[in-house]
Amino acid sequence: MTGTDEAPVHALLTDGTTVRIRRASPADRADVLRLYEEMAPENLRLRFFSLSATSAGRAADRVATVGKRTGYCALAAESGGRLLGLAEYEVLPPGGAAEIAVAVADDWHHRGVATLLLEHLADAARAAGVTAFRADALAENHGMLEVFHDLGLHVTRRFEGPEVHCTVQLTEDETYLSAVETRGRTADIVSLRPLLRPGAVAVIGAGRTPGSVGRAILRNIQNGSFTGRLFVVHPQADTVAGVRAYRSVADLPRVPDLAVIAIPARAVPAMAEECGKAGVTGLLVVSAGLDAHRSTALIDVCRRYGMRLVGPNCLGLANTEDGIRLDATFAARRPGPGTAGVAVQSGGVGIALLDGLGRLGIGVSSFVSLGDKHDVSGNDMLQWWESDGRTDLALLHLESFGNPRAFSRTARRVARTMPVLTVDAGRSAAGRRAAASHTAAAATPTMTRQALFTQAGTTATRTIGELLDTAALLHSQPLPAGTEIAVVSNAGGVGILAADACADSGLVVPPLGADLMDELVALLPDGAGVTNPVDVTATVGEEQLRACVGLLARHGACDAVLVSLVPTAVATATGEDLVRALTAVPFPLPRPVAAVLPAQSARVELLPTAGEGSVPAYSDATDAARALAHAATRARWLSRPPGVVPELPDVTTGRARELAAGFLDGHPEGGWLDPRTTAALLDCYRVPQIPWAWATDENEAVAAAERLRGPDGRVVMKAYWPGLVHKSEQHAVHLDLRGSSRIRAAHQDLVTRFGDRMTGVVMQPLAERGTELFAGVVQDEVFGPLVVFGLGGRATELLADHAARLAPLTDLDARDLLASPRCSPLLSGYGGTPAADLDRLERLLHGLSRMATDLPQLAEADLNPVLAGPHGVTSLDAHVRLVPRRPHDPYLRRLR
Repeated sequence: MTGTDEAPVHALLTDGTTVRIRRASPADRADVLRLYEEMAPENLRLRFFSLSATSAGRAADRVATVGKRTGYCALAAESGGRLLGLAEYEVLPPGGAAEIAVAVADDWHHRGVATLLLEHLADAARAAGVTAFRADALAENHGMLEVFHDLGLHVTRRFEGPEVHCTVQLTEDETYLSAVETRGRTADIVSLRPLLRPGAVAVIGAGRTPGSVGRAILRNIQNGSFTGRLFVVHPQADTVAGVRAYRSVADLPRVPDLAVIAIPARAVPAMAEECGKAGVTGLLVVSAGLDAHRSTALIDVCRRYGMRLVGPNCLGLANTEDGIRLDATFAARRPGPGTAGVAVQSGGVGIALLDGLGRLGIGVSSFVSLGDKHDVSGNDMLQWWESDGRTDLALLHLESFGNPRAFSRTARRVARTMPVLTVDAGRSAAGRRAAASHTAAAATPTMTRQALFTQAGTTATRTIGELLDTAALLHSQPLPAGTEIAVVSNAGGVGILAADACADSGLVVPPLGADLMDELVALLPDGAGVTNPVDVTATVGEEQLRACVGLLARHGACDAVLVSLVPTAVATATGEDLVRALTAVPFPLPRPVAAVLPAQSARVELLPTAGEGSVPAYSDATDAARALAHAATRARWLSRPPGVVPELPDVTTGRARELAAGFLDGHPEGGWLDPRTTAALLDCYRVPQIPWAWATDENEAVAAAERLRGPDGRVVMKAYWPGLVHKSEQHAVHLDLRGSSRIRAAHQDLVTRFGDRMTGVVMQPLAERGTELFAGVVQDEVFGPLVVFGLGGRATELLADHAARLAPLTDLDARDLLASPRCSPLLSGYGGTPAADLDRLERLLHGLSRMATDLPQLAEADLNPVLAGPHGVTSLDAHVRLVPRRPHDPYLRRLR
């Protein structure tokens, strides 16, 4: 909830209970009074410092003035229509700080109500410009003092007699975000237990005919040996498939933790209401075809009764854990037990992954088909797998993101403990918003998703097959320390193809050292090639191949071993089995080994080894090489520290917000800033700009040229009118002007061609030589602010040499941005180009990142070109577009 957002939100308490957080109103006076009147005398004394009979009435009267007093805000928490908590602030003169008060119903203590209210109150206060809370408490009020301490915000205390005066700074830093994240994770995991670890399940919609979806789910639950109670709800039958049936949820002998709803879409909201009234806390809705009205009604029911929801329009869910063994899906193949957590939006993708993981022998720990994802999301499942004690591999298929920045933060943390893999679906989708600037043109959906996955340490694959290829390698082998691969083959041609596949995937097949080659010569048959690829020849024996692979995997000359084997008549005649030889290598080895078996029918298999584990075998070298490349990328990501967002103490955020607010006051619909406001806003973030001057006629242009001209006297003239972005395309720029006559002629040309549209010209000195770059920001409606960087100039969109990262940028993100475009060697002086000042370029990117995170109104910022060279870094042309947009904290705890 923000300072301007009046819509109620729902959030989870520490015990998984759903509560509603909303703005209090004068109509709440009676409920507030009741809240205080029902408090125990001791709690009233701690709240009001006395047992005065009038204190509760005055507090209720204060709430009745909401909307009538400037600087006063009150938030209410409620559940089941009952007001159970209140948090208030009132701004203290001269502003900047606000006094707060919090009250929670006696029977809701120690469930996180006060903390949740304070998080939302702080968010509302920040939006209103409040920077600190002040609160007075009795020193013996340990509960309230502990709440302040545990918020994660910086708190100072001053003791004065029996009272403690607390000041809480509202600045969000990593400590605060981590504290909020931990509280949210705890509550989320508890709330998912009815779905994934239910003690009792009711299937609603298991028809009496075997062909229905509900009947298929019931059969799978039965065949999966679910350890809890199983019920059927059917309005007419006494039994269904041998399971006792009850007429309604209310008739069940106990309240089920999980209700599976597989009935026509029109009846779903009413059935959800029946479940909520009965006390069900988890819903799985597989029904499809809910329109917007029914979907909204379903969500409203779930929020009102505190039920977590999977679906609708989904395949179901499963948990193979001993003691649960729940298969509430209508998949044809029951998920086998294992260690892979799977969450998908598409039921078809889910079936393919379940089949693939089962065939590989990896199995699943838990599976959730998210469907239309009205509630439970991939973010929820990552947190579940992080804590379930079973999952060591997370597989996702996400077509959409409800809160990408929260997902990124969760995925970064989870990926430190287990691989997180995803199918990058929706790469070809049309852009979410067409815009005029280079930044918006560069920020494609593919680039945005890649930025999210790269920063989060998520392995993004293009197909289901590639995901399973990579999962097989990560499940069975250690990570490679780098990208250098030793290729071994028993036929020169397949060895060359494997080496080519490695090169295509960004891997390196380096020559081996002389000592290692001598060892290989001594091991292998005469005529073997030992340079790399290593050709062991068709006459190689089992023992020789086993020794060769073991030597390469232990030596350290390369980071991984790729063994490509084809069946030969020689091996058949001698009874040698090279695949058997490979699996007889004493695993585990310190470096990963993967096999390529072109004669293999399956795309990928896990071959059991004589030692522990298995070795992945692929039918195509390209698949093996891609899997190794993904593993190397993960190893590189894990080896780096998380990175930190720099402080940037020289920025003036307050002034920037004033400029944005002032512009939007005059342009309620938003728009492109004029040159003066653009320059002032960039100055707030210390973005370097070339000197410039504004001129409304040719005389002012000549005078400006006199002030700005460099040693050779040459200047640039650029036409301006509101909305003009691409000046070169409009031929609205005159370069290399020298002397007053040429300046006047250029101005007259612009006036002649553009007439009254042109409101003035921008005059600049002609810039020095350097590398033309591009930097900018686009505010994605789903993903938030994206910082884009790459090759600039007129060809920036044609060459499309750009990289992107989501803001806020860490120090490592900024360096990655500088190194990612193909043009990055130019920054270091490639081909005789002047080397750029990388520190200043990095500072420019951090300035743009900070501006984007400070100003939610920033729709686009486009700096093109940015000139980089030994003289420094300078933006030669800049455009900024603002739109009216409410601030939104992506990390504030709330349900979708």
